[in-house]
Formats: sequence, C-alpha cells, structure tokens
Amino acid sequence: MRTPLLAAALLAFAAPAGAEPAPRVAAVQQADAALRAAIASDARPEADRARDQYRHPYESLTFWGLAPGMTVVEIQPGQAGWWSNILQPYLAQSEGTYVAANNGQQLSGVADGSADMVLVARAFHNWHRGGQTDALMGQFARVLKPGGVLAVEQHRAPEGSDPDQTAPTGYVSEAYVIAAAERAGLVLDGRSEINANARDDRDHPFGVWTLPPVRRSEQNGRSLTAEERAQFDAVGESDRMTLRFRKPA
Repeated sequence: MRTPLLAAALLAFAAPAGAEPAPRVAAVQQADAALRAAIASDARPEADRARDQYRHPYESLTFWGLAPGMTVVEIQPGQAGWWSNILQPYLAQSEGTYVAANNGQQLSGVADGSADMVLVARAFHNWHRGGQTDALMGQFARVLKPGGVLAVEQHRAPEGSDPDQTAPTGYVSEAYVIAAAERAGLVLDGRSEINANARDDRDHPFGVWTLPPVRRSEQNGRSLTAEERAQFDAVGESDRMTLRFRKPA
C-alpha cells in the first residue's frame, strides 16, 4: 500500500491516460523502489528487520521526506546503527551523504546550513537528564539548510507530564520536544501516529527498557517472573511520537 505522501506525489505528476509517465513520476517511483530495497535488503541484520513491525521504517522515512541525494545527519546512531543500516546504502546509491554524529558535540565539524535532514531517534530523555536539550537543538538548527527537516522518533510520555519524572523512565512528552524545537527556531511541520502503541501504558518496573528490544528483566534486586516477562513482551516496543520540524526558509 502506498503512503498518502507518495500517493499525493504520484497524483500531482500523473500523466494523461495513454501517455508515457512524466519524468518526475518516474523519479518518484524509482526513489520509492530504492528505499523499499534498502529496507528489505539481506545486508541488514535479521534482528533489525524483525523490528520493522514496530518502527515502520518506510512509512517513517517517507513521512519525514527522505529523498535521493540528500545530506542526512543522524544523531547518536550507536554501534548497532538501526537507521544507518537503511540510510547509508540508500543515500550512497543516489550520491547522497550520510553523516553519523555519535556524540552530539561532533556537530562542530558539520558546516552551517549543510544538512537536508537531521534525524534524532530515542534520545531526548537522556538529553533532558543531562541538561543538553537546548544546546543540541540549537546545533541541529545551525546545520540544517533553510527548509531542512529535523526528524524525531521518541518514546512518548503523556501530555502534561513532568519531564523530570518521566525522562528517567525513558519518556518525554510531545510538548517537551516541540517547545525545545521552537526555542531553536524550528517549526512543527507534521506529526504522525505511525509509531503509536496504545498497549504501552508506560508503567514498567525498569522504565522503557523493560520492553523489547532491551527486555531488561532484573535491576536493583527486582526480577520479573516468567509471566511478567511475557506480559511486557506482548506490549511490543514503546509508544512513540513521530514528528517533523522544518527550518524556516
């Protein structure tokens, strides 16, 4: 099934009946096929592909507006590189550029206004605890081109919750992220329920790390029973916000 974003693009550039596809339609179709191929590739670790049911990579990346030839900066991808295992081959085949900033301060080496997209996945709770959120958001705004996108995937706390209370459990609210982006001069451009999970009530003995993929079962003398472990596994991965911010042109 095509996403609404892709369907709209195809409709906008559709050729008259019986005519050859317009070049732009062909380009959209080619980009769509290239992204699907990168996601389905056997080069991705099996464990990565098993998580697609929870992280919806195709839908998320098309919502954020990924396109061939972009310069994409991923913040703290870590050693496993779940997103980078998709982004690197996809961008390489279209002469795009992938930049991994495993420490946010490495952005000092990224030129002002050079990135089409900055991707942040599951990091705001850690930044809040370290008092880093505003400084890092300012850096993201600096490296983005005018019109560039900040793409966010983040464990979601209930609206109105106190980040001092929720961040240690791995969650922050959408309002927290939106306010931080706005302070950096970025504008909310879209929000999606692609990665929502109504089964996640956020009431877990070891925070979000109780759930897959971490599946923590013991901490500070507390151990889950086999029945509890099965219950948390049945929740799946966390309820997550999926947000798109844009740097004003």
